Amino acid sequence: MTDMRSLAPVKDASHLYEVERRARHAARPGFHISELQLSPTQKVPWHYHTNISDTFYVLEGQMRLFLQNPKQDVRLGPGESFVAAARRPHLVTNAGTTSLTFLILQGVGEYDYVPLV
Repeated sequence: MTDMRSLAPVKDASHLYEVERRARHAARPGFHISELQLSPTQKVPWHYHTNISDTFYVLEGQMRLFLQNPKQDVRLGPGESFVAAARRPHLVTNAGTTSLTFLILQGVGEYDYVPLV
């Protein structure tokens, strides 16, 4: 995505997008496990992480991930997972008609969220 620009990295992105539910299950230096629930109309906007990867694991519903560098479109259902490497731009959407619930494992390293516009 050559036309996307990075904004300043943030340490907590929870104010940048709405979700139905957000819970932190584990937090250790350099590693977190969070659970997010998205309605059919919600998404996690385009972003990347400088130092950490995101591992997505779907609990309920259907996820669609869009990634850049290289461009990729990934669909996941319950029990499926995918890793977005550090510095790889990605967008998370709910691909179904019911809520999407997933775990996101983030690490190992210092967390940041770099929004893209």
